[in-house]
Amino acid sequence: MSLRKSLAIALSAATLFALAGCGTTDESDSSASTSKDTKSSSSATYDASGIKKDEKIAAMLPDSITKDGKLTVGAELTYAPAEFVGEDGKTAQGYDVDLTKALAAVFGLEPETVSSSFDSIIPAVGTKYDLGISGFTVNDERLGAVNMVNYGKAGMTYAVQKGNPKKIDVTNLCGVKIAAQTGTVEEESAKKTAEKCEKDGKDKTEVQSFDQQTSAATAVVTGKADVFYADTPITGYAIKQTNGQLETLGEDAEVSPLGIAVSKDDEQTTKAVQAALQKLMDDGEYKKIFEGWGADGVMIDDPKINSATV
Repeated sequence: MSLRKSLAIALSAATLFALAGCGTTDESDSSASTSKDTKSSSSATYDASGIKKDEKIAAMLPDSITKDGKLTVGAELTYAPAEFVGEDGKTAQGYDVDLTKALAAVFGLEPETVSSSFDSIIPAVGTKYDLGISGFTVNDERLGAVNMVNYGKAGMTYAVQKGNPKKIDVTNLCGVKIAAQTGTVEEESAKKTAEKCEKDGKDKTEVQSFDQQTSAATAVVTGKADVFYADTPITGYAIKQTNGQLETLGEDAEVSPLGIAVSKDDEQTTKAVQAALQKLMDDGEYKKIFEGWGADGVMIDDPKINSATV
């Protein structure tokens, strides 16, 4: 099970790297603005102002999307580095938010990211929101409710100290100290590994659980733990935040595509989003966004429509 396959997993990561602000409030329908005039005290530097409107792609959108001049996107802002509240306590940021800015620029619209509860977004796509961009894993259940355009992928990834000085082997984690955030699927997986090592009579695996991902990552940097285990983009962000003191180890596990949610009966917008994504990929803006957040592992080559495979 990977990034945000369930609301419970999404909420378990709400304290990442001490950057996320207060929880979202769908009842207040509060908007975290991402327009060109909005400034943040955060370290995010992506600027979509250089992206010019693509008249051909913009013309693909129906009037229902373009009439108010905005691209309104629902997001649950507690999951750095995908989407979270910046240090000013009000501005939405993250690679999903930057992608919203870039898509809006291609369409010639103003981006608006609306802070929403995770489970309320998909049911409101096509009415309250033009799109839903919030780390949604593409699966059959969601494809029954909305169209989805693949924009990334995520799984689970290990990280060790730069250079792997302890010579950790992900195929044999017996005798290793694994750091993970409390309540995540990675913690659960690590505990299963520990149980198997004990059952097989091998060296004991120690699972160290932390309230925050930043603490788990720091444990590996300082040598308290041997391996950090988290969702792929979280691991990439930890490497960036620790200035390269960590590095990934092995291949990503249980990789699933991430999709932008579009109204099920809106084929025009679905195809327009796909075309805009492809343009951003071809122009290098897509790469710039994800590399800027240390989320290289999230990137894909083909923005498929309604595909549960990467």
